Amino acid sequence: MAVHGTVVAGFEGVREEFATFLAGEEQAPGAQLVVIRDGERVVDLWSDGVTGESLLGVFSSTKGAAYLVAALLVQEGILDLDRTVASYWPDFAAEGKDGITLRELLAHRAGVIGPDAGFTQEELADDRAIAARLAGQRPFWQPGQFFGYHAFVIGALVGEVVFRATGRTLQEWYEERIRAPYDLGLWLGLPEAEESRFLTTLPMLPTPEQAAEIEAAAHSPYSLAGIAFNEHARGNRELYDFPNSRTVRANGQASAGGIGTARGLAGMYAAAAFGLDGRGPLLKPDTAAEFARIHSEGKDLVSGEPQAFGLGFQTYGPDFPAVGVGTFGHSGAAGSLALADPRQGFAYAYTRRRFAFPGGAAPENERLLWSVVRALG
Repeated sequence: MAVHGTVVAGFEGVREEFATFLAGEEQAPGAQLVVIRDGERVVDLWSDGVTGESLLGVFSSTKGAAYLVAALLVQEGILDLDRTVASYWPDFAAEGKDGITLRELLAHRAGVIGPDAGFTQEELADDRAIAARLAGQRPFWQPGQFFGYHAFVIGALVGEVVFRATGRTLQEWYEERIRAPYDLGLWLGLPEAEESRFLTTLPMLPTPEQAAEIEAAAHSPYSLAGIAFNEHARGNRELYDFPNSRTVRANGQASAGGIGTARGLAGMYAAAAFGLDGRGPLLKPDTAAEFARIHSEGKDLVSGEPQAFGLGFQTYGPDFPAVGVGTFGHSGAAGSLALADPRQGFAYAYTRRRFAFPGGAAPENERLLWSVVRALG
C-alpha cells in the first residue's frame, strides 16, 4: 500500500511511521492523516483506497463538533454550565432528572444513555426524535454520582438544550459559526452536492484471534453498553453501517453522523484552539481549559473501562502519553481520532474507511502521535 500526500521538512518521520503501519496491514484501511501547526498543514497523507478529499464517516469524532458549539455558546453567555437542563427544556425534568445540570450532562453523568425499548433506525438518525424519546426516560444510574458514555445520544441531548435556548439547531450553529467560515471538510448534514465524494465505511475483518477477543468481550443487548449502542432495538443495524445511510448523512446526527476528511477534523481543532486562515482562536484559553478539564474519571459504567472526560471532550493521559495536559478531542468507532494539544501547539486528525479492531481510536494512533511529537522536537 502506497503513501500519498506531503509533509514539510522535519516531519519525514511521520510519513515513515505511517508507511510502516501500512506495510503491516493485509487489508487497506483507507486512512487519512493530517497535522496542523501554526496554521500550516505540516502533514497531509493518505493511503491507497482513499484520497485526501474522500469523505468518510467519522462516527463519534462528530461529537467534537457538537461540544465546540456548546463551548462557544457558553463562552458567549448564551448557555450556563451550572443551570439545569430542565430550565432550558422543561420536559427533561421527568423521572427525577430535574436537578441535572448542563455541566453534568456534558460530562456523561446524566445516566440517560438510551430508551428502555430502543430507537427505530429512523429515530436514531434524527436528533430531535432522540431527544423527544429521552425527555421522559428514567436515568440508568443516580445522576451526578457516576458516569458512562452516552454513545448515540449525547449530541441530541446537548443539541436540544441548544435548540431550546436559541431556537436554532446545533447543526445550524455549527454550519454558520464553524464549518462555513473556514470551509471545513466536515459536515453535520452532508449536502447532496458532496455525496459523490463519500466512501462507504467497510466492515472490520478480524483475524481469528481478534474474533475470539470480540466474542470473549461480548455483552448482553440489555446491558448498559447494549442500551447505549441501541443493540436492544429490533432491527438495529451493525455499527459500521451507521453512516452508510443517506438519511444519517443528510441529518448530521450530532453524536455519530458526521461526514468528513482528516483535513476537516484537524482544521476544526486548529480553528478552535489556535486560529486558522488569519482568524484568532474560536475558544478563549479559559474556555478551552474548562472544557478540557477532567470532570469524569475512573471506570466508565457503559464501557466498563477506565475513561476520562472533560465537558464532552475526551481528555488524554495513559491512552496517549504523547500529548500534553489540556489536550481535548474525540475518537470515533471506525478508528478516527482528532484533537488539539494547546501546550505542544498542534491539531491532529486521523480517519479510516475500514472499521478498525477493536473499535474506538485505532491503536496506530499512539505511534503516529509519538512521531508527530518527535517531529515537533
